[in-house]
Parts: sequence; C-alpha cells; structure tokens
Amino acid sequence: MTRLESKLAIVTGGARGQGEAEVRLLAAEGASVIIADVLEAEGRALEQELSDAGHAVRFKRLDVTRPEEWQAIATLAADWMGKIDILVNNAGIINRTTVADTGLEAWERVLRVNLTGAFLGIQTVAPVMADGGGGAIVNISSNSGFSGHYDPAYTASKWGLRGLTRSSAMEYVGHNIRVNAICPGLVVTGLNASSPHLKPMIGMTPMKRSGTPEEIAQLVLFLVSDASSFITGEDFVIDGGFTAGAAYRQVASQTGIYAD
Repeated sequence: MTRLESKLAIVTGGARGQGEAEVRLLAAEGASVIIADVLEAEGRALEQELSDAGHAVRFKRLDVTRPEEWQAIATLAADWMGKIDILVNNAGIINRTTVADTGLEAWERVLRVNLTGAFLGIQTVAPVMADGGGGAIVNISSNSGFSGHYDPAYTASKWGLRGLTRSSAMEYVGHNIRVNAICPGLVVTGLNASSPHLKPMIGMTPMKRSGTPEEIAQLVLFLVSDASSFITGEDFVIDGGFTAGAAYRQVASQTGIYAD
C-alpha cells in the first residue's frame, strides 16, 4: 500500500480519535505525516509507536488558532521534505449548548478552532503546495453543516467550512490544489462514547449504526490520492443515510411502506 509514497501530509487534531485513524492510514499508504495537535503526550506516543513500526511520522504541537504555530508547521515540513502535498483540517471542538445558553466566549472559541483554524491552515499551506506543484486539502465538516443541529456554534462552524471549502477550491484550482470537505454523521470515539445522544442518533440512522474513524479515514485517503484527481469543491456526506432522508424513512417505516 503505497498510494501516497513520497508525499508529505499534515493532519490537525491527529493525536487521537478520528485524526489518529487518518494519521495511521496515510502513514500506512506511504506518506510522511506531521501529527499536529495540542495534545502533546498523546501525539508523541503515537509518533513513537508509528516510528517504531517503520513509518515516517513527526509530532508538532499546533494550536490551530495561532498563525505563528501554523508557520512553525510549514517550516517543519520545508526542513523535512521541502514541500507539503496534503493537508487534513481535522481539528475541532463541540459546545453542546443552545443559542439561549451559549455565551459569547464559547461561541467564539468554537468558531476559532473549527473554522478560523482551517482558514489559517489553508492560508499558510496553500502557497507551499503551489510552489511544489499542487496538492490536496480536506476539511472535516459534518452532516450538521446541512441542518439545524442543536449546537449552534458547532453547526455554524461546519456550515462555514463548506463555504470555505468551495471558495478555496475556486481560488486555488489554477495552482493544481484540490479542496474538498467530508461531512461525517455520528462517529463514536473515546470523546463521545458515553454521550446520551448516541442511542437516538443510531436509532434514526438508516444503517442502524454509527460510523467508525477508520471509515472516515478511507474517504480522506481517496480525496487526497490521485484516485480523486478530477474532484474539487465538493462536500461528501458519510453518515449511513442520515442526511439523505432519515426522518422520511422513519415515517415510511411506521406507516408500513418500508420494513425495518
């Protein structure tokens, strides 16, 4: 498996959860990977494990809201490989409060991490990609970016990522840089395994299960590889059919049109 041989990838939020699965798969496919995260202990442990297994990975602390730390990532990439081929804007946080209960500081924090962080990443990395002949950027949005999810700050940030994806795709297409978004539904990780919303979400999902980090990573791999060379500016929903019509399917099931 060497679809990404000789390529340099950056994965934000790469120390655990969904980002960790992306790091593992990209490294297994031959990429040199920078694990970028604020979680230093987890990031360095993953770096050690994958390095011991023969993969080319390096951990670098990154707070995605800080431009100077993005510049340090770009410098590391230049010193290591002299280029950047892949950026996965995976880092994100949630808030889990309604409009009425969300304070301004919490609102701005979510937008800074989830949306501004991706903006700064693209702004920093795209010129380096262009100088190297092009590359691929994947923004991890959410199927909340198609709905009125009950976490308004998170929802607004994920809608915004879809717009940032399309604007960036049009701006950089002339530099041979492709920009796409992935919009996962429910994916169970250690961060949300005890959340009370898991059971009703799974019940509403037509495939009757949650996704896995590894399934999201496979879509990331496709979008950063040459297999998707004619795709840019698109949103890819991966949620077991939830966005496609979960509510209508429940109505149809309850009225006997569909059999569950």
